[in-house]
Amino acid sequence: GVSCAPGSSGPPRVAYAIGRDVGTAVVRNRLRRRLRASIRAHEDLLVSGAAYLVRATPAAVKLDSGELDASLAGALGRVHARLAPGDQL
Repeated sequence: GVSCAPGSSGPPRVAYAIGRDVGTAVVRNRLRRRLRASIRAHEDLLVSGAAYLVRATPAAVKLDSGELDASLAGALGRVHARLAPGDQL
């Protein structure tokens, strides 16, 4: 899942929450690298100045790159859709 909070001006900031239930440190770090690559591929969906938190579940480890990209893009779309029309990030 992805959460978003308004921020100041500047580039969007992204943090990753990957718990121990996802796997060993090697597995968690590999997933973090894959998520970072996916975020880079979807930079156009990020709002300037916003702070994002990407939470990973154990199921994310089993996804291939295309599925992870699609899941992340969908989560970003849902986060932005939840905002009221007048809200600004």
